[in-house]
Amino acid sequence: MEIKEKIPLVSVVGPTASGKTGLGVGLAKHFDGEVISADSMQIYKGMDIGTAKPTAEEMGGVPHHLIGFLPSNETFSVARFVELAKEKILDVSSRGKLPILVGGTGLYVDSLSNNIDFAENDADEELRRELRGRAERYGAQSLVEELNGFDPDSAMRIDPNNLKRVIRAIEIYRTTGITMTEHNRRSKLSGSPYNTVKIGLKAKERQFLYDRINRRVDIMVENGLVEEARTVLGGECSRTARKAIGYKEFIPYFEGEKTLEEAVDELKKQSRRYAKRQLTWFLRDKEIKWFDIDAVQNGEELAAQVFDYVSESLKKYGYDR
Repeated sequence: MEIKEKIPLVSVVGPTASGKTGLGVGLAKHFDGEVISADSMQIYKGMDIGTAKPTAEEMGGVPHHLIGFLPSNETFSVARFVELAKEKILDVSSRGKLPILVGGTGLYVDSLSNNIDFAENDADEELRRELRGRAERYGAQSLVEELNGFDPDSAMRIDPNNLKRVIRAIEIYRTTGITMTEHNRRSKLSGSPYNTVKIGLKAKERQFLYDRINRRVDIMVENGLVEEARTVLGGECSRTARKAIGYKEFIPYFEGEKTLEEAVDELKKQSRRYAKRQLTWFLRDKEIKWFDIDAVQNGEELAAQVFDYVSESLKKYGYDR
């Protein structure tokens, strides 16, 4: 596919609490774009505060896609995300708008950007049940160790707590004889339909980001997170939704095993750990242009730097905005 035939796409990534939402809205307003969310938990209805879902005020009138459209009792896959995101990007672009992908779910972002084909149609339900049974009897780590034996790259890349992805990686190898790593490599050979400008937000000083995370958790609690978590966990939510950071940390509090202060402290700790995992994931992508949120005086200065970079990058692809 020639450069001029590809769809321009701006991607904003980074750890939680780094300011992706605000920058995405700023980019959309500056370049006449619309936002497509790449967040695996903001897809769910009723999970607003805990997932830091942007409010109508924060959206600033900018259309946002793939947010709050799925009941929390339904499961969702990266393959489904790629399918829906492609449809939204094509729609946004066809109307002369600039698609802007914003989110911190690395697997979603990379799978879309790299045009990964997950070949979900070759599922082996019997094998999946067998592997889930093994995980229940011997622990998920036993599956991670098996995966590491034939596909160490996937074993390192996949979150060991994401049992579904670990099982899928084993399933691909067992049913095709090809590792997930090799499958993904071959998928990339078909080329991406996008000319992507990748923007990353991080902090030079890790503590700066951690302080932002801690403050945001406090604000979430003030805004009613505990009540929202009680509602979400008390309803018929999916296993994926139930394991979301921002909700599962309150289970010991609801069961009388921890104080509210202890539960909030645990949420802050898990959020900081998640941010570290996000950074580890995204820092491997050498195409990302990083901007340090603690190296500027304010958000306006940061936005100006990003706007200049995006503008010059789009021009290289033949798009003058």
